[in-house]
Amino acid sequence: MIKAIIFDAEGVIIDTEPMWDRAQEEFLRRRGIAYDRKDIKHSLSGKSQAEAVEIIKAKYQLAGDNQALANERRELVRRQLEERVEFMPGFREFFERIRPKYRTAVATAMPEDLLAIVDARLGLSKLFAGHVYSLMAVGYRSKPNPDIFLHAANRLGVPPENCVVIEDAPHGVEAARRAGMKSIGLATTYDRQTLSRADVIVNAFEQIDLAAL
Repeated sequence: MIKAIIFDAEGVIIDTEPMWDRAQEEFLRRRGIAYDRKDIKHSLSGKSQAEAVEIIKAKYQLAGDNQALANERRELVRRQLEERVEFMPGFREFFERIRPKYRTAVATAMPEDLLAIVDARLGLSKLFAGHVYSLMAVGYRSKPNPDIFLHAANRLGVPPENCVVIEDAPHGVEAARRAGMKSIGLATTYDRQTLSRADVIVNAFEQIDLAAL
């Protein structure tokens, strides 16, 4: 029986994935490199900033200080967040429908400083009664490691087998599987084939049928 729903944040609750695409495009453009979304984005989703920079440096044979590069990428996204950030289509309606029946939490790899901007603008902490967790809570062990989902379940007081995760990225789907949780793949950022290991795949929140799990 499902007792808790754990949401990824970016691409699930908040519409930030296009911001990361624009940031990545500009970051690489400054170095004379074209951004091929299909080639690298799946490798970066769910990773910490430090891990993302390592992946980018290896992929494009870049030099430079890791912290400086991470700060540069993050600043490109920060500027966009400060101008505008919105909920994903259908999220609020779905959340209001399930909130009376299930415990809920957010488990995200979003950097804490950027998450704070989103929280201030959209009130995530209030919406989720304080159950908003970033990788900092688990020593930055990123997805597909299950730590962030297990931490959220523990704080909710719900066994993993009674949790379902809503994710938009393959690393997140795999993290849910390793945590012993069911997963719903939301095909907002990646196509259905990329999310094929999810228990259920939908194109939008209104298609989610929790009874199917």
